Amino acid sequence: MTATDGHRASAQLPTLSAPFFLRGRLYEGNDVTHRSRDLGVAFTTPAIDLDRAVHPRGEVPPLLDVPLAEIIDFLVETGVRIRDPRNPFVRDCIDRMTGTHTLPRAVLEAQVVGAAGYLDKRLLRTVVEQNFPDPRALDAWVPKADFTGRKSFVRAFAPRLIHVLPGNSPGVAVKSIAQGALVKAVNLFKMSSSDPFTTVAILRTMADIDPEHPVVASMSAVYWRGGDEAVERVLYRPQYFDRIVAWGGGDAISNVVKYLGPGFQLVSFDPKTSISMVGREAFACDKTRERAAELAASDVMVLNQEACVASRFLYVEGDRGDVDDFCARLHAHIADKAAASGDTRPLDMELREQIETLHLLDDDFRVWGRTDGTGVVIRSDEPVDFHPLNKVANVVRVDSLDDAVRGVNVATQTVGFYPFERITDYRDRLASRGAQRVVRLGEAGPSTIGNPHDAMYPLHRFVHWMAHEDGVR
Repeated sequence: MTATDGHRASAQLPTLSAPFFLRGRLYEGNDVTHRSRDLGVAFTTPAIDLDRAVHPRGEVPPLLDVPLAEIIDFLVETGVRIRDPRNPFVRDCIDRMTGTHTLPRAVLEAQVVGAAGYLDKRLLRTVVEQNFPDPRALDAWVPKADFTGRKSFVRAFAPRLIHVLPGNSPGVAVKSIAQGALVKAVNLFKMSSSDPFTTVAILRTMADIDPEHPVVASMSAVYWRGGDEAVERVLYRPQYFDRIVAWGGGDAISNVVKYLGPGFQLVSFDPKTSISMVGREAFACDKTRERAAELAASDVMVLNQEACVASRFLYVEGDRGDVDDFCARLHAHIADKAAASGDTRPLDMELREQIETLHLLDDDFRVWGRTDGTGVVIRSDEPVDFHPLNKVANVVRVDSLDDAVRGVNVATQTVGFYPFERITDYRDRLASRGAQRVVRLGEAGPSTIGNPHDAMYPLHRFVHWMAHEDGVR
């Protein structure tokens, strides 16, 4: 069976084509024409061979009996190959992605190559050890016994996963492939229209190392338009897959939810908004003022504010004069980082109009910068009613950081906090409001290896936990 969504390609083919990778084999073709979400650029793909995309339940997953240590070694070698500037698959991927993605080439290349740092032996071992109290369960049936003398065996059995990948960060493909391999899953990656290239480039790199390796046989990557029932009605079924691992916004999640039921569950990395909380200690002297602004700018500009951990709303404790001084310094640092990155995309028309309207209002708002992609800081007494992005920061003046806590909810991912010593006074309240992570201001980007992500240990959620009860002996 095959499925073709979008429009049939005309005789005049677009310049961009996106191949598929299905269980170890590359598929090329121009059967279907799609358009990228952000730029509206046309690209072509083969028709999806749905039979090939599904690994039959009657077949044991290819990675099941491969030792975890061997899988990690293969991932490490993949990381080395991704970082190799001569890698033809990565070079070709970047060439093509610059036509569909909003980020400039240098930023895309840095994200893809930089993400290969995740494929480090110590890092991967730590991730497994933090996710599983007894990692032996990934390799074997682990014997257990309770206080009554009843014995059993437990295994973290290889799951069947569909990954709905995001379009904002190509590096997520590297992490998702690694995580799927670590849990020995059968994996189907649904690529985004902004980036229908990176996942296949990584899988082609793996196949170039060893085309017969079980990791390669466990991986497939295709594209279809989200919500296309001709594809999703077939694939989103418990007889084929156990979990859908979804990154993305409301539309991406709503496309999935209607298919959920017994045996087919959702592990969701929902869109999140991150914030900063800056106490009045920042205004103790000129040095602390400058330092706090510099740290805050680092959090705003994580992946040029494309990442969920990037700060968008900054609650600053102080009078208006001090807060305005902070805003001016913050804007200068954002502008410097934007210039250094080479990413000076103009803001889209709707956001530009919303910001420019603020200039016409009273002193409740003040704006630093221009809407030309070089950075904007907005000072207000309440959060603005639009979503800051593309190097736009909303500084909200508060009399007390207690007032800032009221702006935290279940959609708040990371809170960057200054001064550091006050974090312990607030972390329980932040968790109670729904926040998932609190860090020192300036450290939103890096994360402690193996820590929970979006309030869960993902790999632990991915696997199919199986028990073999062996009675009392």
